[in-house]
Amino acid sequence: MRSNRAAGANKRGAGAVDLREVSALRKALPFWPWLAAIASGLLATGCFAPFSQDWLCWFALIPLIAAIWFSGENSKRRWLRDLFLGYVAGVVFFSGVFGWLGSLGTLFENFWLHGLSLLLSLYLGMNFAFWSWFCGLVRPGPTKVEPTKDKWSEMLERAGKPPTAIPTSPWLRSTNNLWLAFLLASAWSTHEWIRGWLFGGFGWNGLGVALWAKWPLIQIAQFTGVPGLSFMIAFANVIALTTACRLFLEARLHRMRPHYDLTLTMAGIVGVLAFGVHITQNRPQTKPVRVAAVQANVPQKQKFDPQFAAQIFTRFTRLSAVPLQVEPPPDLLIWPESAMPGPVLEDEETHRFVMDFSASTKTDLLLGTIDVENGYDYNAAALVSDAGQHVQIYRKLHLVPFGEYIPLRHSFPLFAAVASQWVPGDFAAGKEYTIFRLTSGDVQVAPLICFEDTIGELTSQFVLKGANLLANVTNDGWFLHSAGSQQHLANAIFRCVETRRPMVRAANTGVTCFVNEFGRVTQLLQDETGGNFTEGVLAGEVNVPTARDLTFYVQHGELFAEFCAGVTLIAIIVSVIRRKWL
Repeated sequence: MRSNRAAGANKRGAGAVDLREVSALRKALPFWPWLAAIASGLLATGCFAPFSQDWLCWFALIPLIAAIWFSGENSKRRWLRDLFLGYVAGVVFFSGVFGWLGSLGTLFENFWLHGLSLLLSLYLGMNFAFWSWFCGLVRPGPTKVEPTKDKWSEMLERAGKPPTAIPTSPWLRSTNNLWLAFLLASAWSTHEWIRGWLFGGFGWNGLGVALWAKWPLIQIAQFTGVPGLSFMIAFANVIALTTACRLFLEARLHRMRPHYDLTLTMAGIVGVLAFGVHITQNRPQTKPVRVAAVQANVPQKQKFDPQFAAQIFTRFTRLSAVPLQVEPPPDLLIWPESAMPGPVLEDEETHRFVMDFSASTKTDLLLGTIDVENGYDYNAAALVSDAGQHVQIYRKLHLVPFGEYIPLRHSFPLFAAVASQWVPGDFAAGKEYTIFRLTSGDVQVAPLICFEDTIGELTSQFVLKGANLLANVTNDGWFLHSAGSQQHLANAIFRCVETRRPMVRAANTGVTCFVNEFGRVTQLLQDETGGNFTEGVLAGEVNVPTARDLTFYVQHGELFAEFCAGVTLIAIIVSVIRRKWL
């Protein structure tokens, strides 16, 4: 009898105390899982501008994972609860990180437009919901208390003493934790990749983008793109939580084992860091190209108003004169998206101004404009050279939903009538990856318009066709002095790493800058207070690679993300079958 009581006490001491503590915690904080989901959304938001606390990404997912794994055991539909926990985290994250969309409400003086970020988050939140459901699907099994089978226990049993009882848990095995982290990191990369192309796609601010300023860590993007960085961060989040659980159990047992899962994770991050430092010390052969980018800072409501046309012409002439007076003049002068008040090839006044300006200089001029053909309007870029005698046109391939066109405009007339207040007509999408060839030398430019510099596979297609310089013309003036322009730059940085090509950005209101092939901002247009929302011109040299070396990412695109999607799909099928038949 005494032996039985001792065994029971041993069993309770090893495995039941923590359950009572957890139960007390639940009674004290019945809503803690939902607060944890909100916390994850807020922590992930803090990784991006305007907060820019990128260190938060390494544990931003932990509260959400803990809420999924350690709550809801008695729920009738636990999978649905898991899904809603992720949806709450996603709505908080996307409504916070894309809060700058509310600037359109200020611009158009419309109260309802201030809620655009919330409206978008109600859709994008489903991505988090999928991942949290997957977290529940691969949730580790419960901790069980069983007698040990080692030699010491056998000696105690022969001596008539109760055997030692310890919890057996998947947390205690490094292989299980590594496999769990691999599955969850794969699922995370999968949902970010799908978000980038589903229904037109809006792939901004994947978790890996938070590291945009940590140039040694982001160099693996030349193989994996941003999904590889998101994989690394999600993996580290999972291992951090499993390590905490493991330490808790081992403290109860007074038995410590080597944590190979944590060691290998830390070694992997250090390896990625070492690779980044090494690769940036081996610069390719380059040739300097003189470039000047004009930031005119034209208010959005004035850009297409005919009464401001003369002022706009004067402003661009004045700003462009600064770099053109230097000897030798720049090889390329860049004006931002929709720089002119009218289409360069259609509007007589605009056409005359641009051609006269080109004739007065020997510099190639790249600018954003509107192109019109057969009744279709295109958001376009033009390269004017040879004193206006030669004009190359690129028509934007990837249009922004609700910004450049209304999806299903003709299928839902009532919705289209409301949206047409801000998007009266649809742009047509271009069909060709047109590369601009400069007059001087063998420089070939990929003219990326607006948000096209945030799309990895689109940019890589230009590089496959021979582009060795990326040029982004954009107008983020729609979003006033919000964090939108900083987030735009953060997402664009990775195109340079993925392709190993430098980028020149000319923005209407910011951020105008030069970025090298390693994703480092080498020159930045700022005012005397350090702000980016100013008018001015940024001039300097950009080192353009002379060899046509293609990175793994350029050649294979989102292969890593597709691999993660395959792993996730297999894991779902296997887990569903096991739950059904076992």
